[in-house]
Amino acid sequence: MSYEFILVYREVAPYVAMIQLNRPKELNALNLQLMGEIRDALLDLDADDSIRAIVITGNDRAFAAGADIKQMAGKTAIDMLKIDQFTTWDTIRKTKKPLIAAVSGFALGGGCELVMHCDMIVASETAQFGQPEINIGVMPGAGGTQRLTKAVGKALAMEMVLTGRFISAEEAKAAGLINKVVPVELYLEEAVKMASACANKSPIAIQLAKESVLKSFDSHLQEGLYFERKNFYLLFATEDQKEGMAAFVEKRAADFKGK
Repeated sequence: MSYEFILVYREVAPYVAMIQLNRPKELNALNLQLMGEIRDALLDLDADDSIRAIVITGNDRAFAAGADIKQMAGKTAIDMLKIDQFTTWDTIRKTKKPLIAAVSGFALGGGCELVMHCDMIVASETAQFGQPEINIGVMPGAGGTQRLTKAVGKALAMEMVLTGRFISAEEAKAAGLINKVVPVELYLEEAVKMASACANKSPIAIQLAKESVLKSFDSHLQEGLYFERKNFYLLFATEDQKEGMAAFVEKRAADFKGK
């Protein structure tokens, strides 16, 4: 298959494939086409018996620095509802094979949420994780308020979501968000090693074990995601959302009015 915004490597190690986000000038900002390509590639790899584990990565500077704000800035709540971008995220979440995120640099907003869709996470020492949507008048909409809270607990999740603070790789590991922190030159290699450790096991056992762990994690997640998405859409009816995203695009400070 041919893609514009991702690169797919089918055998970076025996039974291991890799998807690399490839919008370097935009710090791998997640536009609708990029997310669709990730979805399609995962569906293809999930159906391929020669692949047993999948690494998702960006580049040394950024895994993904967030959603593509320019695509959303002028949208209304009804526009966002009709686009229904989260159906793509739901498909990604249903990937049966292990997903290992290899993260360096920024993993922010949608980038952090995509990382949390993965089963294990290896980060370089330069990695930074955050949900800074509050700075542009909105909130996380692809699971950020739900998965982050379950991963790191209420206090840190509240701080990250309500203040927009980034956390370092070491803080993320201490909080339980990620598995491992390694030097920049090793993060991709370590992620492939982790994927290989899964790929060497029984594929059926791996699939069922992953489903079982996620069942524990997701028991009450769907209700929370539904609630989060309705609130996310509602924010596109506010003047603050228009101001926040316009300020981001225009590279100026936002002037929020609470309207």
